[in-house]
Amino acid sequence: MEANLIMEGVKFMFLGMGTVFVFLIIMILSVNLMSLIIHKFFPEPQAAEETVSGNATQQQQDKKKIIAAITAAIAHHKQG
Repeated sequence: MEANLIMEGVKFMFLGMGTVFVFLIIMILSVNLMSLIIHKFFPEPQAAEETVSGNATQQQQDKKKIIAAITAAIAHHKQG
């Protein structure tokens, strides 16, 4: 009698785990399908190539400001 209950428990365990596995596979496939559909109908806009030398200079200045801000934050953190 006891062995029969154990086998029944094992059957239910595999049934539950199989159900969860199938659900997860279906969910992954549906999310991938939705992603493909969204990317097909709503593609991400491509970044425009900026060849103006003024913009390149502005970007370099912005990067220098960011580096200066990070350096100042690190120095302030080290002081306590």
